[in-house]
Amino acid sequence: MSEYILYGGVTFLLSILFSMGGTGSGIALIPLLTFLGVDFTFAKAVGLFAGATTTITSSIMNLKRKVLDIGFVWPIALSMLIFAPIGAYSSRFINEDIVKFLFMLLLFYSATMMMFGKKRSLTKLTGRKVLFLVGASVGYIAGLLGVGGGNLLIPMLVLLGFEPKKVAIATSFVVPFSALGSFFTYASYVPMDWVLLAIVALCAVVGGYIGNYLMHFKLEQKQIKKIMAAILYLLALKLLYHFL
Repeated sequence: MSEYILYGGVTFLLSILFSMGGTGSGIALIPLLTFLGVDFTFAKAVGLFAGATTTITSSIMNLKRKVLDIGFVWPIALSMLIFAPIGAYSSRFINEDIVKFLFMLLLFYSATMMMFGKKRSLTKLTGRKVLFLVGASVGYIAGLLGVGGGNLLIPMLVLLGFEPKKVAIATSFVVPFSALGSFFTYASYVPMDWVLLAIVALCAVVGGYIGNYLMHFKLEQKQIKKIMAAILYLLALKLLYHFL
């Protein structure tokens, strides 16, 4: 029971902070749970489940508000829904240290983007084929590493010349469903602790709600993102130490 309280408390605090920064906490939750003794592959499933439960409501709201450009969304959605579970399943056959090393690189990348990154277009490679290829590659990597993939999808599409606002709306709609696809794939071959999943999901939802509420009090989001980046750098360095 004490472990459940610890895992729930960590999820709750991370969800508050990361929702204040406008992103999911799964990328930080996975390595933290691993350091606390949770199996790495199960931690990925937990992170996916927590992320999906906190963001799927925004997906439904975007659909109801009719702000989605279906022609823009469907190639990304289709490719991610296909390739995210493939990535999750292939994780079963790849050495865990290799996956952890790739996850470490993702942590460094995400922290750097939060701290210094500026999303700007570098080229104009638009079109549905490009959207499908990007969705497929991001979906596979996201499934393999156990993350939603939004922190990879948004900067990649913006760099290719797609409109940032349209990309953000599309990503917020697609990522929760691809995350659920990856989660159910992991659940098909990893023993699940459903009590822990329920506790983490509840803490993630409540923490995310509180974080979204606090975000409206004119808090400096740049400072929050720097704190988030510092946490990701520390987690990445901890993983790096594992390989030294």
